[in-house]
Amino acid sequence: MAINIVLVEPEIPQNAGNIARTCAVTGSILHMVRPLGFEVSDKYLKRAGLDYWNLVEIHYYDSIEEVIEKFYNGKNFYFYSTKAKVIHSDAKYNDGDFLVFGKETKGLPESLLEKHYSECVRIPMVGETRSLNLSNSVCVGVYEALRQLNFPNFKTEGEIPNK
Repeated sequence: MAINIVLVEPEIPQNAGNIARTCAVTGSILHMVRPLGFEVSDKYLKRAGLDYWNLVEIHYYDSIEEVIEKFYNGKNFYFYSTKAKVIHSDAKYNDGDFLVFGKETKGLPESLLEKHYSECVRIPMVGETRSLNLSNSVCVGVYEALRQLNFPNFKTEGEIPNK
């Protein structure tokens, strides 16, 4: 069981590193669509992901169309956008769904949003705020999906070290 996280043209290495770490701790699969705004060997990317890189399954693609062509079945993609009407927690997530996020400066392409508008979701925000940080948005989305799935494969209880 896994949720798939798709980053379309991410620009900031620290965000991608934080998202990779989120994928590691949630068992999510990371899909990155080029062009990337950084080198995969970037020190900021590595530092943000810390020592979790070996725990993350990562796939790279040359376009979002490539990802859609390979995995889309008409009901398994959620496109995160501030322009959506549906709140992310009102969506009904299933095992294996794809949560798609756009680049930090522009979000997802308008043409993609128009084509898949019924599958677009948003994270609610107050006032005139523009958007959450990308890595925070991914975390909000993946944990809501996993909550709905009753946190499969997660530890059942915490432990206090040295007790």
